[in-house]
Amino acid sequence: MLKSTGILAVDVMKKINLKLFVTCLIIVYAVAGIGSFFTSKNTSSTWYESIKPSITPPNYVFPIVWSILFFLIALSLYFTWNDAKNRKTKEKIKWIFGINFALNIFWSAFYFGMKNPVLAYYDLIALWASICIMILFTSNINRKASYLLIPYLIWVAFAGILNYLSAF
Repeated sequence: MLKSTGILAVDVMKKINLKLFVTCLIIVYAVAGIGSFFTSKNTSSTWYESIKPSITPPNYVFPIVWSILFFLIALSLYFTWNDAKNRKTKEKIKWIFGINFALNIFWSAFYFGMKNPVLAYYDLIALWASICIMILFTSNINRKASYLLIPYLIWVAFAGILNYLSAF
């Protein structure tokens, strides 16, 4: 027998670890905030306008896309952590996501903060590899968590093209 919509919603809410979900959101959006510290004041600068490739989307696109991507990353972290079976796996999750977060911040610092697209490009290669590792690792714990990271991988690949064109 099917449950009424109200009861089903209550059952779903019981399954969500709200404290963990909010923690994942805070962690991921803190990374976004730190990265935007380097980025936001430089996207309209003369320096950036002088090196920006012609295929670069309008500036307003980036915060929209990154907000969605960071939400998907937070969901992936939540599902992965929530489904991790033991402390050793959770330690690996901390390292894998943490390294990715650091590389994400470093890219903003290198590209916009230091105005060094070449160094940022090499960081981006490591960032892209770390996303691949995240996808592979999370797929063993929660397949939907790995699927949620695919748009991140695609966007960073596109960012890599833009970064390459502005660096070389």
